Amino acid sequence: MKYLPQILQLSNIIAMVLIIIFVTLQNRSQGLSTVFGGSGGITATRRGFEKWLFYATIVVAIIFVGLSVTNLVIATR
Repeated sequence: MKYLPQILQLSNIIAMVLIIIFVTLQNRSQGLSTVFGGSGGITATRRGFEKWLFYATIVVAIIFVGLSVTNLVIATR
C-alpha cells in the first residue's frame, strides 16, 4: 500500500504516452484544406490496423481516466 501512489502515477504516465502515440499514428487529418473551403474528400471505413488502432486508443483513454480518478481518490485520503 506504501507504493500504490507511485505505481498509479507510473501507470498513468505510460497510458498517457500510449495515447499520444496512438493518436499520432492515426493519420486522418487533411491539414488546412477544409478550413479554406476545401472538400473533405472520401471517408472510408476503418479496416485492419486502423480499426485496431482506433479501438486501442479508446481503451487506453478509458484506462487513463480510470487511473486518474483512482489516483485522485487515493491522493485525497
